[in-house]
Amino acid sequence: MQNQKNKNHILILVIFGMSVIPFLIAWGLKEHPQLLNGQTNHGQLITPPLTTERSDLSGFDQFSTDNMSELSGHWLLVNVIPNSDCNDVCIEAIHKTRQIRLMLNKELTRTRRVVVVLKDVAPETANKWWEDDRTLLKVKPNDMFVKKVSSLKQGNIPDGMLLLMDPLGNLMMQYEPGFDPYDVKSDLMHLLRISQIG
Repeated sequence: MQNQKNKNHILILVIFGMSVIPFLIAWGLKEHPQLLNGQTNHGQLITPPLTTERSDLSGFDQFSTDNMSELSGHWLLVNVIPNSDCNDVCIEAIHKTRQIRLMLNKELTRTRRVVVVLKDVAPETANKWWEDDRTLLKVKPNDMFVKKVSSLKQGNIPDGMLLLMDPLGNLMMQYEPGFDPYDVKSDLMHLLRISQIG
């Protein structure tokens, strides 16, 4: 009889513990959110996303002007060239996006690469930056687009910055210069998996 009472007491304590312990864990995580490291993305999420219009961008060269329709309905890897000179960090970032797109395998067709040239640059100078990259789209933004991108960095856009744009024209994520292509690929693959568009 005493043995049965002990079992009942243990059962009551277990049930009590099962109902109280999750509450205590949740309360502890609420009070100390730094203990919870649930961030799965590598880039910095832009919240809320910055909306843009396709009309904010125009072709930098004839190839890009002829292929502006490629911007619609695709996920875009957007390299930003903020100055009239594309330094080594900038050129490396453009090369990395080429690698990222090749790493996407069968998802490659859902993406495009774009370079946004913010300053006026002579085409002969700019052609040295991307050399024989035949699929790269080069665009010039309007003032509204420049203002939106500048707002991300309080007006100080670094060389080698990368943005991810969804098929609707929303700027969703940003990456600092020197970004790891594998981190960008991981984020992009996640977005492509859950995306119902593009």
